Amino acid sequence: MNAVKRFPVPLPLLLVIGIVAISFSAIFVRWSNASSSVIAMYRLLLTAAILLPLLLRYRREVAQLRLSDWAGLFWSGLALGLHFLFWMESLKLTTVASSTAILSLEPVFVLIGACLFLGQRTNMLAVLSMVVAILGAAMIGWGDWGLTGEALLGDLLSLLGTAAMAVQILLAKSMLKRIPAFVFSFFVFVLAALVLAVYNVAAGLPFTGYDSREWGIFLLLAVIPTLFGHYLFNWLLKYMRPESVSMSVLGEPLGATILAYLLLGESITWMQAAAGFVLLSGVWMFLRSNEREAVAAQTGRTEMT
Repeated sequence: MNAVKRFPVPLPLLLVIGIVAISFSAIFVRWSNASSSVIAMYRLLLTAAILLPLLLRYRREVAQLRLSDWAGLFWSGLALGLHFLFWMESLKLTTVASSTAILSLEPVFVLIGACLFLGQRTNMLAVLSMVVAILGAAMIGWGDWGLTGEALLGDLLSLLGTAAMAVQILLAKSMLKRIPAFVFSFFVFVLAALVLAVYNVAAGLPFTGYDSREWGIFLLLAVIPTLFGHYLFNWLLKYMRPESVSMSVLGEPLGATILAYLLLGESITWMQAAAGFVLLSGVWMFLRSNEREAVAAQTGRTEMT
């Protein structure tokens, strides 16, 4: 609480900056003519290159990593690589509005995984919220079915990318108890990039031959949505409630849809708007129910002490 009061920059302002930053991710991907896996690979490699000088501060922590830690980092990197591969490819097939709306199901998938594999319990309001959110996602698929088969495939790829991201978050939840967040993020970025590099070699995709415009897009993806977006959110977790930071997932579909309208000339159908509203309402209800449960749990612990 005191850390929030002393911080010189309003934290909500930083949260808004992060939301705007991640909203540009879909725009940059659509601007690029490179393959989705190549875009994702260079996005992660350039992010790791920018962070590399700071790794010297964590030499001791890196030296203390165990074999099981490296195994966990590999699986996290694989999940992150698959997330970027599926989600970025979805943007080539469906609208920004549909793809990013489905991506907001991430916290719902995380809770499902936590209940199934980590023994976490939830409440009926959260379950109802998940049903509403999933209904919204189904409505998006139904609406895109009437557009093209490619759009429906794009929705499916976005759904697979969201599931992969949920796996990565669940792995991170257990590993960050003993590994610094910077060390975890850096090596997951590198390993995800290597996974994508292997995929690109197997697919016969070129690593070179891209013009300065493409390299500029790769760099923009590394700096704006990754560093000023996702990495900023990780940093804000030190000063804000996790539930408050998680609410940013609702801002990306709105921000990305507005940017797609302004910069890509994309329109949105009434069906997409209604489906997006239902999905985001469900996710908002879900996050609010989790926030209330967390407050109740904290109050109970305080009263016991």
